[in-house]
Amino acid sequence: MVDQNSPFYGLEVKDNPVLEVSAQEHTLQQELEQHLQHFNALPENCDALEKARLKLDIAECYLGLDQPEDAHKWTQQTFQIFMQNSEWQLAVDCCDIIYNCNKKDALIALGNGIWLAVTFPIDPNTSIQMLHHIVDETPDDSDGAAVAAMLAHFLAETRSNEQEHKNLTFLTNQIIAQVAKRHRGISDANAIQTWIKMYELDDIQKLLPKMGVILDAIVAGKWWYDRDQIRKQLPVN
Repeated sequence: MVDQNSPFYGLEVKDNPVLEVSAQEHTLQQELEQHLQHFNALPENCDALEKARLKLDIAECYLGLDQPEDAHKWTQQTFQIFMQNSEWQLAVDCCDIIYNCNKKDALIALGNGIWLAVTFPIDPNTSIQMLHHIVDETPDDSDGAAVAAMLAHFLAETRSNEQEHKNLTFLTNQIIAQVAKRHRGISDANAIQTWIKMYELDDIQKLLPKMGVILDAIVAGKWWYDRDQIRKQLPVN
């Protein structure tokens, strides 16, 4: 018999803040269900690239719902398809998802993704995000964070359009200031400029090889593509 005097009487799940699913999670769950229905309805002779894009959408939903195992599984199936079709942005998106799944190949995915993000003019927002992961991963006294921060700023300066330039360079300047403070304990603008000059962080011809060394250390030989072959396809190699 129901106790009408109980404080739980008449209480629905949606009224309980502990049990209530957030609006964002609800939206993601709906999107996931729609993507899965679409995926299951694909014909067997479906275009491989179309199928891979849909798998990536599914993986993003799983990651947003904090289900990294599923996100990792769906993303792994797409990376090589994007590489074969020269879909560099989507290939980097794959690497970012795999990194955020925090599995054993997270850092390998990060290194592979950053190399592509620097080599090809993809969305600078994505490139900066990937390089910021290195800042998060490295110790306070590591030169790697400084190299990543300055390279992110260079990409913001050279690849952002007029509309996003101000916001992106403001962001990268903040990252540089953060790294300078933790790297050498400096926060004064003039001191930061001296620090940049001292470590030759403003010389892109020296910055790129330094990043190459960092990526080689991160990936430890586990490259998911042939970099030399890709370089041969570039307009300038």
